[in-house]
Amino acid sequence: MDMILKDLNDSIDYIDKNLTNDLSLFDIANFVGLPEQHYRNIFIFLTGVGLSEYIKKRKLYFANKDLLNKETVTNVAIKYGYSIDGFTKSFKEWSGYLPSQIYENQVLISYPKLSFAINVKGGLNMKTRIVELPKINIVGVQKRVPMQFEGVNDEIEKLANSITDMQKKEMHNLQNIEPKEIVNVSYNADEDFVKEEGHLTHMIGVLTTENNISDQLDVINIDKSKWIVFENEGEFPKKLQDTYARIYSEWLPETEYKLADIPMFSFTKFNDSNKNIAYSEIWVAVIN
Repeated sequence: MDMILKDLNDSIDYIDKNLTNDLSLFDIANFVGLPEQHYRNIFIFLTGVGLSEYIKKRKLYFANKDLLNKETVTNVAIKYGYSIDGFTKSFKEWSGYLPSQIYENQVLISYPKLSFAINVKGGLNMKTRIVELPKINIVGVQKRVPMQFEGVNDEIEKLANSITDMQKKEMHNLQNIEPKEIVNVSYNADEDFVKEEGHLTHMIGVLTTENNISDQLDVINIDKSKWIVFENEGEFPKKLQDTYARIYSEWLPETEYKLADIPMFSFTKFNDSNKNIAYSEIWVAVIN
């Protein structure tokens, strides 16, 4: 636990030292030796704030201090990677003041530096099992969608509805390894730290050991790997999303495993008598 907390807090120091540079999710995650998507997820699940939002507000906080030191609006905007109009809009939304009003009114809006700590929570078991999979492909249909951590993602629903009968038939014919379910995979997340936007690639598909796959389906290649499977059942999607949060905030700091740079996947089976209740599994690839 101490090591992961140190790495996370070191990443916060790294962010502060590079606010005037072109920060990327890759750079930050690479600095602490974590896969990009896992770092981003750890960040939001432990802090409750998105990485892009945090970086944006730290930039604006330091910009606020620079303006109090009589730096020009133009220089400050360029310093933190904004256009003048973009900086003025973002600063006004954040502080309630135009940048040009800061020195005259001697305004300083605080946005403190984060510090990671783990609150130990007992009494809640996490049902898991270990599964080893051979080299596989996840095949299906994918698109870029906005990142969303709560509720139902409308764009993913649209993706599901867009799958053609021919695509469904091929996926059914290819599916030949457990779990023989329709799985959801999110990967290749990006973040725009200035615009505070983020998208990721989401695939709806199946697992297969076959390699003869038509062009109508997208493919994620995954080498032989070990997986921790997290089982959960309850109100959907809340229970599933809560389990993702607990993986990062409770299980990861205590485990001896390290996260592999392989996308997680999950599947959900709804209760026949109550469609608000579902059984789900989250599959997380690990290395010893």
